[in-house]
Amino acid sequence: MIHYSTDYVFDGEGEKAWLESDPVAPLSIYGATKLEGEQLIQASGCMHLIFRTSWVYGARGGNFAKTMLRLAKERDSLKVIDDQIGAPTGADLLADVTAHAIRTARRNPEVSGLYHLVAGGETSWHGYASFVLDYARRAGIDLKVATDAVDAVPTSAFPTPAKRPHNSRLNTEKLQKTFDLHLPHWQAGVTRMLAEVLDSCK
Repeated sequence: MIHYSTDYVFDGEGEKAWLESDPVAPLSIYGATKLEGEQLIQASGCMHLIFRTSWVYGARGGNFAKTMLRLAKERDSLKVIDDQIGAPTGADLLADVTAHAIRTARRNPEVSGLYHLVAGGETSWHGYASFVLDYARRAGIDLKVATDAVDAVPTSAFPTPAKRPHNSRLNTEKLQKTFDLHLPHWQAGVTRMLAEVLDSCK
């Protein structure tokens, strides 16, 4: 069984990347139900691969980068959260790693278990937005918002009913060692996604 879980099983405190063995303390119903799913799968005794991930995007459908591009064409200024930290992770990376892990698990069932799976590096939503808009400008996309008009703001500037974790960092050492992988930096995947998105707009 393959199950995708989330960093929301943690309380989002601190600045260290979460290990699979760290204590869980979800802040929301979403995190709590994801954790329950993990626990039920583990208790079932079935062969499984559970991948905790975060900040997932794809070139198709809506995503944060597309939202930033749309708003940057419409507005003179933007406000983007800078105190939530994570790693934008492409759905294509999740698919590739999952396929590799399944092949390995079929040969070596002992690798069955829980793993953290995100792209390398880390950034804030503000850093993510800035990277996206800088790429678009270099690609010749006409943006209304000026470079210095993307303001960094705290989470409190955008209150939501469900509390979002500040620390979405996930330590992927266990995954990389077990499956002999090197996970690419988040900027590599976002660049590939943006190239596809912007090309489709031409």
